[in-house]
Amino acid sequence: MPYVKIEITREGATAEQKAELIKGATDLLVRVLNKNPATTFVVIDEVDTDNWGIAGETVTVLRARQKAALNKP
Repeated sequence: MPYVKIEITREGATAEQKAELIKGATDLLVRVLNKNPATTFVVIDEVDTDNWGIAGETVTVLRARQKAALNKP
């Protein structure tokens, strides 16, 4: 009974994209480990960018810095 947890930042993944992730993870477990898809669980958690940190900063701050750098003349 595989359990797969996918964590992504909450930045607009569509229902279609999430469905593709769920199908893809399930298909991979079926193909590689011969797992039963009926007992394969895939959970997607969306984390607010204020609650996800990289290198000591929140993703919110990092994204704002990246956006500002792209908008410089």
